[in-house]
Amino acid sequence: MLSTIVDYIEEIKDQFVPIIAKAEDEVEEANDGDDDDDEDEDEDEDEDEEEEEAKDQYDELREECLQTDKGKALKHHYDECVARVQMQKEQPGYEDLENKEDCVEEFFHLQHYMDSCAAPRLFSKLK
Repeated sequence: MLSTIVDYIEEIKDQFVPIIAKAEDEVEEANDGDDDDDEDEDEDEDEDEEEEEAKDQYDELREECLQTDKGKALKHHYDECVARVQMQKEQPGYEDLENKEDCVEEFFHLQHYMDSCAAPRLFSKLK
């Protein structure tokens, strides 16, 4: 009867105590030298697969929208603003200015146009 109680307690202990498997470092180190070539081949295959993957259609549509007249104008305004801000940052005393210009408004106008231009055409291109 004592052995059955001990077995029962062991079973309960096994249920509540997590089983931890210790890694065998020596075996892994011995195999690491041999597996380097295999890992390099696997990485090369992964890189090839990534190159074969298709580009995101949404990004392509947004690029097409940037090539329109309105897209070019908005991009031009944004680029001018960025250049203006960069010049201001180079001026002495820029850190002390209370009102610093940013290009958030121009950025949002550009993003809104690209999204509104590309979104209606996106679903027809998705598979």
